[in-house]
Amino acid sequence: MQLEIIVVDDSAEGSARSAVASVDDPRVHYELRTEPSGGRPARVRNDGASLARGRYLYFLDDDDLLFPDTLSTMMRALDAAPDAGMAFGVILPFGADELRLHQQQAYFVNARRLAAKLRTAHQLSASLIFCPAVLVNSACMARRSVFENVGGFDAGIPVCEDADLWARIADATGFVFIDQPVVNYRTGATSLMHNLADGDAKLHVSYRYMQQKYRQAHGALKFLAMKLWARAFFH
Repeated sequence: MQLEIIVVDDSAEGSARSAVASVDDPRVHYELRTEPSGGRPARVRNDGASLARGRYLYFLDDDDLLFPDTLSTMMRALDAAPDAGMAFGVILPFGADELRLHQQQAYFVNARRLAAKLRTAHQLSASLIFCPAVLVNSACMARRSVFENVGGFDAGIPVCEDADLWARIADATGFVFIDQPVVNYRTGATSLMHNLADGDAKLHVSYRYMQQKYRQAHGALKFLAMKLWARAFFH
């Protein structure tokens, strides 16, 4: 398997430079953003994608951990489903905060159950736009051509820009669900998402923005139908 690793450093001081320099592997490339993103990971991920040359893209957040066979497993799944623009798998949380870890374990057990029940691309996209997500960004892989065709991550979304991207890709091309763990997802640590409360205004603004985009793209009738389906399926 050919592999390139692009580390995009979003810190003003270049805090990842020494760690990357210590890795003696020509496949690892370091890029320091000339201007920090201001807490908009979509900008950072789009920068990395613009530098990539492979046919598949995988975005690993710096606090998550891959399993040894994750990339090869996801590539094989997409190779076997040439019409699908994305694949995603099962998330296993980890972390030192036992209460938070227990909550997240229960959440992702249910997410796995729901993901296995999804049958169409529209169902996945509706679930991501209207319901708590069945996936996280580090559990997904995209075809680079499809990522580029849908316009990449939307930097206008404050948070949950990954849900918007994967909903658009699924809606455009379909998906493959891999019913096995593909990533260890860190919980309880300081991060953009973990610092948000359920009622945080950024969440409401982001989902309202995504839903307006979906309505404009697909029309009011389909928007209502998918909203009603999502509510029935996930509640």
